[in-house]
Amino acid sequence: MTTATEEPRKYTVADFASDQDVRWCPGCGDYSVLAAVKKLLADIGLPPENYAFISGIGCSSRFPYYMNTYGMHSIHGRATAVATGFKITRPDIQTWVITGDGDALSIGGNHTMHLLRRNVDVNVLLFNNQIYGLTKGQYSPTSPKGKKTKSTPMGSLDRPLHPLCIALAAEATFVARTVDMHPKHLQATLKRAAEHRGTSFVEIYQNCNIFNDGALGHAQDRKTRADNVIELEHGKPMIFGKDLNKGIVLDGQHLRAVDVGEGGVPESALLVHDEQAPSGIHNLMARMKWPDLPEPIGVLRAVQEPTYNELMEAQIAAAVEQKGSGDLQKLLSGRSTWTVE
Repeated sequence: MTTATEEPRKYTVADFASDQDVRWCPGCGDYSVLAAVKKLLADIGLPPENYAFISGIGCSSRFPYYMNTYGMHSIHGRATAVATGFKITRPDIQTWVITGDGDALSIGGNHTMHLLRRNVDVNVLLFNNQIYGLTKGQYSPTSPKGKKTKSTPMGSLDRPLHPLCIALAAEATFVARTVDMHPKHLQATLKRAAEHRGTSFVEIYQNCNIFNDGALGHAQDRKTRADNVIELEHGKPMIFGKDLNKGIVLDGQHLRAVDVGEGGVPESALLVHDEQAPSGIHNLMARMKWPDLPEPIGVLRAVQEPTYNELMEAQIAAAVEQKGSGDLQKLLSGRSTWTVE
């Protein structure tokens, strides 16, 4: 006698699309990220109820409406705090934080920093378009110095924050950058983030074609980006350029671009990317800025450390072993009470 076994269901992109109309501006880079995430979840093969998307406020933060998963559109800057509480209570659900450069680095900067240092097992996607798009074009924490906007008509006086540097300073265990208009690279980077155990932080260069169109064109234009960005690969020399004839060397305490091959340095002299190297070299890489140097995309840092979830569960188990499971009612009516007359 044979018993037929049911084939595991194969999920498609449509399984992760909600019934809501997507209401971003036509041509917005957010569409590309949404498509990549839905494809990734379909490829992973888990049902929609195994995921939660939590956002703050901003154009990107409408993301949970468009996913047929659990989700919450929370308040400005607090998505990382909400996600922390959610993941601690539901460690079985893969949790994603969708945020923007303003939401995560301005009002939400403190929450973002502490999520990263705690290594909560969530995935953070920071959409960086260097502008406040939802509120119609004010400068943001990542806008370049001198940027003229509705709120800085004479040009911004602020030096911009570098998201990757902040993540590295908080000792995030997974730090990466990708580009909305580079779908193959975007998909591969999101896959690495989803596979990481601990906090994964991914900065996504995302074009706001209404209020800051082309600000990140050097990394988005497929005709020229090979000369303007460098795709990081663990264990591989840092080579870039359309003809792969340029590279990066460590010159003292600085990174420098050089020609490779005939008339230049040998490939063996180039800096080899190491995702697990001390964070000092990763900080140098995170500060590489076009046009002086190519900007790195891909995974800068990937190390394994105990997650906050694991540490918390171990601490609770140790407390129960030492003191017993406890009695909430006894605690509430115990000796630490007083009467106010």
